[in-house]
Amino acid sequence: MNKKQKKMLTRIIIAAVMIIALNLIQITGIAQLLLYLATYLIIGYDILKKAGKGIINRQVFDENFLMAVATVGAFALAIYSGSGDYNEAIAVMLFYQTGELFQSYAVGKSRKNISALMDIRPDYANIEINGKLEKVDPDEVGVDSTIVVQPGEKVPLDGIVIEGASSLNTSALTGESLPRDVKQGDEIISGCINMTGVLKIQTTKEFGESTVSKILELVENSSSRKSKSENFISKFAKVYTPAVCYGALALALLPPLVQMLFLGQTAQWGVWIYRALTFLVISCPCALVISIPLSFFAGIGGASKEGVLIKGSNYMETLSKAKYVVFDKTGTLTQGVFEVSAVHHNKMEEKKLLEYAALAECASSHPISKSLQKAYGKEIDRSRVSDIKEISGHGIIAKVDGNEVAAGNSKLMKKIGVEYHDCHRVGTIIHMAINGKYAGHIVISDILKPHSKEVIAELKKAGVEKTVMLTGDAKRVADQVAQSLGIDEVYSELLPADKVSKVEELLSTKAEKDKLAFVGDGINDAPVLTRADIGIAMGAMGSDAAIEAADVVLMDDDPLKISKAIKISRKCLRIVYQNIIFALVIKFACLGLGAIGIANMWFAIFADVGVMIIAILNAIRALRVHNL
Repeated sequence: MNKKQKKMLTRIIIAAVMIIALNLIQITGIAQLLLYLATYLIIGYDILKKAGKGIINRQVFDENFLMAVATVGAFALAIYSGSGDYNEAIAVMLFYQTGELFQSYAVGKSRKNISALMDIRPDYANIEINGKLEKVDPDEVGVDSTIVVQPGEKVPLDGIVIEGASSLNTSALTGESLPRDVKQGDEIISGCINMTGVLKIQTTKEFGESTVSKILELVENSSSRKSKSENFISKFAKVYTPAVCYGALALALLPPLVQMLFLGQTAQWGVWIYRALTFLVISCPCALVISIPLSFFAGIGGASKEGVLIKGSNYMETLSKAKYVVFDKTGTLTQGVFEVSAVHHNKMEEKKLLEYAALAECASSHPISKSLQKAYGKEIDRSRVSDIKEISGHGIIAKVDGNEVAAGNSKLMKKIGVEYHDCHRVGTIIHMAINGKYAGHIVISDILKPHSKEVIAELKKAGVEKTVMLTGDAKRVADQVAQSLGIDEVYSELLPADKVSKVEELLSTKAEKDKLAFVGDGINDAPVLTRADIGIAMGAMGSDAAIEAADVVLMDDDPLKISKAIKISRKCLRIVYQNIIFALVIKFACLGLGAIGIANMWFAIFADVGVMIIAILNAIRALRVHNL
């Protein structure tokens, strides 16, 4: 508990002890009134103060006003009737403040549950000056500076490792407990915790532009983007509160006037004023006003802990209605890393064929060339290679150990007049010719991510009606990937502009209530991420384009987080609707009972505080999303 909550608890205990004592001790007259009034002010002075400020600021109709009018009215009725029963007024305020304390504790608990995420903010950065490490504010460190991160410290800024190797704890960013290994030359993002070795890092971004700042800004601003449900509650409260106040006024005045003027009976002013005050206590919309934003806050916090950053409750609501999920292929469903998946050779042995291919391609920085060099697995001796000629759109011809080596596609084989063999495997085929004779071919493929197939099945279970894949790859490759994953539709050989057009087409064919989510890597898919009903940036740690363009950012490379994000949003919205229906049904039922005199003020406050506590407990369930 914080100081404010402890102070409130103390006031509740003092007021409760005093009201019990006053009922045990026989005191009457003015002394009784003053002691009860003192008890009332101890428990309710802040509510009276807030109600007064609301009246001064012309924002009259809120729960503080309702509580103030109802309890002051109950006091006035007790004085007017001479009953000396001030218990109701104090009890109403006592139970209301107990409910407020519970609500404050619940919000504090939900904030604490995302404190792990907020703890990624670094306190300092180490800069080496004259052989000594000095701690400076991360804001003072410029781009291309060298910082030192020791074991146990947070990485304060994005950069590249220039010295050292270590394991990083990225759980606060990704929700993933497995450490990530980094070495010299690897990119590193702020917010991770260095676990083992000392790292020297050359910074690539200022602190304000670094990953940790972007994430914190995103989470902190998420509450400003309200959902339709929250906007409904805000509008509802603005209409509902004055309506019940005028309704209570009518309940206090009209029945006694009818009794007196039309029925010839004695006007029972006390009875009807008491019912009107009870009506006001029951009408307080606390359960709705508190539990709905709390549900979304808890849902966004729970998602953040799992490495799913949702920019606001409006996006949470849209995501829950996703019936179409459209994927980019490279970097989303596949690793975007080319690897040699097969070597088909004639007379030359497999290792030799790979060696010649890697040497011939040694001067190229193309991903395919790098994958050949990686498969070769040895240091390239460039002295063995000469006369390198790159033929655009075809491949490379070079001399390796004095032998003429041609490595490229089928167009290159045709160009040099070598008869080649087609390959049944799907991927990029590198045909090889040595001294004008065909030597075989190497198959290079983009590797599927481990959970890509699983996520499609999970989305189907979650109620997604159609999965679609868009890619610039060749039709044969795209069809093979889509078939192996179980994707419903695939569109291949698309340019970035074609992807936008295809998404536009899908948006025009779906039902209006159904939403379309696009999942991309967040760098080259920004136009499509923006155009979809909900844009999800996949595996986008450190990507400015992702955080700017997407509505939901998944902080690691695991496709399974897509289905998790949808499940989290649906759980959160179920809780919101449960709270709305439950609160409104109970509220209107109690209002009816209060108006006809069945419900007294004790019943009213139990109903109000009880409904609020149940709704808050239900809202907190939105935090528990780990096992979805």
